[in-house]
Amino acid sequence: MKSLVLLPLAILVAISSVRAADVPTGTLTEGVFADSRIFPGTTRQYSVYVPAQYDENEPANLMVFMDGKNYAKPGGAFGVPRVFDKLIDQNAMPVTIAVFVNPGTIPATKPGAKDRSNRSFEYDSLGDRYATFLVDEFLPVALKGLNVSDDAQRRAVCGISSGGICAFTVAWEKPQQFGKVLSHIGSFTNIRGGWAYPGLVRKTKDNPKPIKVYLQEGKDDLNNLHGNWPLGNRDLAAALQFAGYDYKLVMTEGGHSGKWGGEVFPDALRWLWSDDSESTVIASTETRPEWQPHPDAIANESVPKGTVEPMEPWESEIFADTIRDWAIYVPAQYQADTPAALMVFQDGERMRDTKGRWRIPVVFDNLIARGEMPPTIAVFINPGQHKSKPRQGKKSSNRSFEYDSLGDRYTRFLLEEILPAVEQRYNVSSDPAMRAIGGSSSGAICAFTAAWEHPDQFGKVYSNVGSFTNLRGGNVYPALVRKTEPKPIRVYMSDTSGDVDNAFGSWPWANQRMASALKYMGYDTRFDWAEGYAHNADFGSARFPEAMKWLWRNETHQPVLDTSGDLRGDLTLLNLLIPGQSWEVVASDLGFADAPCSDTEGNFIYSDMKAPAVYRVSADDGKQTVIAKESVSGLMLGPDGLLYGCQGAQGRVISIDPKSGAVNVVATGVKPNDLAVSDDGLLFITETRAKQVTRIDPKTGATTAVDSGITRPNGIALSNDGGTLAVSDSGGTSTWTFRVNPDGSLDAKMPTMPMRLAIDAKGEFKFNEPPPYLTASRGDGMAVDKAGRYYVTSSVGVQIFDPTGRPCGVLPTPDPTKPLTSCTLAGANHDTLYVTNGSTVYRRKLSVK
Repeated sequence: MKSLVLLPLAILVAISSVRAADVPTGTLTEGVFADSRIFPGTTRQYSVYVPAQYDENEPANLMVFMDGKNYAKPGGAFGVPRVFDKLIDQNAMPVTIAVFVNPGTIPATKPGAKDRSNRSFEYDSLGDRYATFLVDEFLPVALKGLNVSDDAQRRAVCGISSGGICAFTVAWEKPQQFGKVLSHIGSFTNIRGGWAYPGLVRKTKDNPKPIKVYLQEGKDDLNNLHGNWPLGNRDLAAALQFAGYDYKLVMTEGGHSGKWGGEVFPDALRWLWSDDSESTVIASTETRPEWQPHPDAIANESVPKGTVEPMEPWESEIFADTIRDWAIYVPAQYQADTPAALMVFQDGERMRDTKGRWRIPVVFDNLIARGEMPPTIAVFINPGQHKSKPRQGKKSSNRSFEYDSLGDRYTRFLLEEILPAVEQRYNVSSDPAMRAIGGSSSGAICAFTAAWEHPDQFGKVYSNVGSFTNLRGGNVYPALVRKTEPKPIRVYMSDTSGDVDNAFGSWPWANQRMASALKYMGYDTRFDWAEGYAHNADFGSARFPEAMKWLWRNETHQPVLDTSGDLRGDLTLLNLLIPGQSWEVVASDLGFADAPCSDTEGNFIYSDMKAPAVYRVSADDGKQTVIAKESVSGLMLGPDGLLYGCQGAQGRVISIDPKSGAVNVVATGVKPNDLAVSDDGLLFITETRAKQVTRIDPKTGATTAVDSGITRPNGIALSNDGGTLAVSDSGGTSTWTFRVNPDGSLDAKMPTMPMRLAIDAKGEFKFNEPPPYLTASRGDGMAVDKAGRYYVTSSVGVQIFDPTGRPCGVLPTPDPTKPLTSCTLAGANHDTLYVTNGSTVYRRKLSVK
């Protein structure tokens, strides 16, 4: 056999694991790859296993392992070379060359800075970036001199955890290169959007990709800020089955460890490489048990009866050219001088039918009479029907568009059109705790969306067989829930194992993922589940009176939080937010607030750009004083004790002495937006219109362009060790990171922080597609806390990322009607987040450790 031609650092070593004496032993060659253009600045170790049976005249099969070191480790859970030796010798798998590749690391070059892992960006990101890296950059080097088949069915990819979803992504993006996938405890969760795969897989039913997939998952795997691993893998398995893929799901004991995957690894390889392997079949559990109404859904002659008043058909302005029937239920106990509770039901005609399954007027009569829910006015509203389209049976032509679409359009329809008409007739409470909304199927996700968008209006949600699936992007909700500050809403859910599984998702797995997310985030939530049944009202209606008792109970919810599933580097919002703490006003009635920063004592400093003035707010007593009569858009304290500020309108950067207020010009000929100051005194500014990051030497005023090409570079911040520079892009979808070198140059540029995007209310909401997201995140000012989290202001709030760029969550904008421009950490312990929000400055205490 020819020697492998690899990097100069490569060395040939014998595999050290214990082998049976009669089993031929392959060889393992090690190398280092450090020449990537796709992941610039990264370095990674790798090794290549060549079996003893390899013949250079015959193309060998190929298997690539992410997190390769752990797979190749002789004493590890997998011990791949040892297993390959045995299975190849037994003819249980073909002659296969294995490539073990580690994720990239960005070595620090600046003294005192730490190396930065690129694993999550490479492995958890969707798209073809990593697959292209493997095929075009890495494998040609690692396999140089080896004869490897180019037949995709003879090429496999494998990984564990984030490496598992990475392996799937590689085959998904390049099935012409890799036809087999082995995933151990794969992270099909929301680390960087992997929750979307079940929906994407189902859309390929008419033309499945030619890939074979083996999924191993532990029954007790993680449940954390990123998602529920067992549910994520089961949801993907159901999608693979629906779309007709050759797949196998093996649920083992154990949790997030390679131990259990290692135990079934030889069998997984046999299945993966066999031409006769059988797929898993998850049988349907749909049943039709006899339905009986709940006792509280049967009219009681001794109970006062409310009235249901059909209203004139409603012609909507928000949903132009639609008309709908609706009705109002008024309880017998309603008194005009006392605000009544309110509950809105979608698919209203069906829900108010006293001879149907739901019989809501009867249920309300009985529960209100016994005091188990307050006197409640119910609004029963049907989905809209286009006036130009003939009605087909009882189906409304605009139902899916109204109910399944994300965003606040339907909520605005309720708040701006329907409820004002109700409030003209009846005295309805404005307290969100006294206002509920509910529905079944698409009506259920519609109800949740209304409360999610306006928790200030609806504090309670009822959901039966909710369509948290990919009808119009609703499959994102479990991911959003886990990474959004909990909202003050109480949520009841019911579903069954026999619910529908179709082209748009698995309702049972989607509802379980949703319920798990709500529970993890500490919501006041209840999930009633039953085996069997189907996508109908049988189970939900039978439980409806109990659901109403629970939903309207007077008990004050005390969240029980369990973050035991979060790993060491997982910075969940639950450990950052302090119960009872929210936004409070620091300064108001300003012209335009911007440029927040702090000094070493934790005093908060900001600018009112229209005053103009730079103010200091004491960390001790909150007293506000004027530092200088200047307008700045970016401000930061330098190591020399001076404040450095951006004055784009004047084409300069200035310094301000915080003690005397003296102002000096540091550099001219620039158009700065925001800035960061390194520990050695260099200034980095964003020049938004020029699409440029510029370095300034404050001693000489010399300016040097150190990056160009970001759409609209805006906010800018340095990591605590000074080795990483982050730049937000107000016109794009990511926040970028760079390596800072000792001479102040930047490299290793990558879009490592994916920004959550706002929905374009004017966009086209297509069926079976994500919502029309805006492509400009409006990423603005930035801050870094003691734990290394990055805070980036944006159109959807303050987005928080961990040091590797993984999204941790979003804090809402205090006043969403005003621009959220920037943020900083201040206070005596630098654990209070300050934000500039239009004409107001807000703050909130955080648990920064």
